[in-house]
Amino acid sequence: MDTQQLSKDILKLVGGEENIDQVTHCMTRLRFNLNDNKKADKATLKNTPGVMGVMENGGQFQVIIGNDVPIVYNALVGNMSKSPNADNASSSASTGEKKKRNPISALFDFISGMFTPILPAITGAGMIKGIVAILVALGWLSDTSSTYIILSAIGDGAFYFLPIILAISAARKLGSNMYIAAALAAGIMHPTITALLADGHNSSFMGITVIGATYSSTVIPIVLAVWIASYVEKAVDRVVHASLKLLIVPTVTLLIMVPLTLMTVGPLGTVLGNGLSGGISWLFDNMSIFASILIGGTMSLLIITGMHYALLPIVVGSMTTLGYDFIIPLMFAANLAQGGAAFGVGLRSRNSKTKSLAYSTGLTAIMGITEPAMYGINMKFKKPFIAALSGGAIAGAFMGIFNVKSYVITGLAGLPSIAAFVSPAISTLIYALVGGLIAIVAAAIITYILGFQEENASEPVAAPAAEPATPAATTSAVTEEAKAQDEQVFSPITGEVKPLSEVPDPAFSEEIMGKGFAIQPSEGRVVSPINGTVFSLSKSGHAIGLVSDTGAEMLIHIGIDTVKLKGQFFSPKVQAGAKVAVGDVLMEFDREQIEKAGYTTITPVIITNMHQYESIESAGRTTIKEKDLLFTAKA
Repeated sequence: MDTQQLSKDILKLVGGEENIDQVTHCMTRLRFNLNDNKKADKATLKNTPGVMGVMENGGQFQVIIGNDVPIVYNALVGNMSKSPNADNASSSASTGEKKKRNPISALFDFISGMFTPILPAITGAGMIKGIVAILVALGWLSDTSSTYIILSAIGDGAFYFLPIILAISAARKLGSNMYIAAALAAGIMHPTITALLADGHNSSFMGITVIGATYSSTVIPIVLAVWIASYVEKAVDRVVHASLKLLIVPTVTLLIMVPLTLMTVGPLGTVLGNGLSGGISWLFDNMSIFASILIGGTMSLLIITGMHYALLPIVVGSMTTLGYDFIIPLMFAANLAQGGAAFGVGLRSRNSKTKSLAYSTGLTAIMGITEPAMYGINMKFKKPFIAALSGGAIAGAFMGIFNVKSYVITGLAGLPSIAAFVSPAISTLIYALVGGLIAIVAAAIITYILGFQEENASEPVAAPAAEPATPAATTSAVTEEAKAQDEQVFSPITGEVKPLSEVPDPAFSEEIMGKGFAIQPSEGRVVSPINGTVFSLSKSGHAIGLVSDTGAEMLIHIGIDTVKLKGQFFSPKVQAGAKVAVGDVLMEFDREQIEKAGYTTITPVIITNMHQYESIESAGRTTIKEKDLLFTAKA
């Protein structure tokens, strides 16, 4: 590979140096923050020799290179006129003053960063509410029993105290003290305050009117309060001597913000929240079919752009104020339509690899994880993605006609979340299931009718293009492949074995980087899965590259997007160039802290030079310990 030429091509195709706000790299990809992503030529980049794939994620424009990414990065920076500014643990380059963030992008980033970490809590509580509703509907549980009361409290707890949970998450995102924010939320939710302001009864504080409002289960009031409190806290922190900060900063912040929230911010936020919920309710009451078709048909587009995060406050607000939501059923329909479109690809395709991938990713989408089907199949062939949008719109129309609501917030809008549609009237559940079936069938039929262009069924899927090989290089490659032999790969981590399709990153789930398996760790340690050499170790510690004594090149990637942690919570135990044997400790990491920071720790373990191997053969384990056989690369 001519890395100099590749770096020049990439620099040109991302829109030139003037379009680059910042560029970093991790173990496998260049990560660009571009001034305008539209100026990048994605189609040409994907077909550029040396580029394995292109994707946009979390506001970053990512060019997947593979193991040679450090060399390409250095060449790229060398071709830029501005000096690199190493501001993260890998490396980075800045091309001038940082541009002002787009306010809408900044808002979506804040909302997603605030809601994503708390989704497990409200999803778990919501599912418990759904299970209780099913038990009551089936007559297996009395709604007057103490068991019902306790289970209901478990399900309602996270929603009743949602302002405290949100306060912590919002403060973490804003960089302010999470516990001061929690104390602020606890102050406005104190039983005495709740009783004082109950039923809209106004009160006063130092002669100033305090408008009656209830803050349990609300969203916007506490978010506004914590946002303002972050400025108050930082302002006080700047003027107070270091020896008094612990005493003065929280005291002054709470004394200012709790009354201010009760007198102004809280009532304003309550009005805004009720207005949003009421507006959505009015829209679905009066224009139900139109709204359902529009949202059901565009939901996948919203997910791709990240704009679906803007719907989260509306969903939570509707659920906590009205007791139900209209948007989650449309997410359910859109996700199942993505699965249906993938099934349509499987039915029509003549390529065995495409069929297998389409069916497996389609099933995953129906279970609520759409990325593998959406990116790996439907968007790849284009027309199936259009069919998926159409299926979502058709199913959305059905949902709108029959006024389908969700009574529970779910993290994954797929079949496992069907309990969200259980209500006192069992018909809601039936309509939701029928709507989901319509989404699958409609998308599959439309995909089959529209068709799509794929690789010749008799030929394997083309690998990323390479530089023209010289006779000497060709001979060398043949010799290397002739030497290849079966490689046993042992587990580097104790945990639960997952297929790569469940990794929430298309670079792994679509097997762009290579083949293997993923492990959901139960412990925070990585050991060597082979006898060989450490050929690379990311400065951020999240990824390790190995080459075995028999020539298998491997990548162990701890978590997804964990490069953003800049080395925090990772403790490497080896250096690049070290010789290792199976079971030697490579890395320790704080699994709990990484997950608390909002990152998944699922760890792909893959063979990156799969051109030297015919297949991957699983050892058949679902749970695994260090040094157990994970898979065999068959030469």
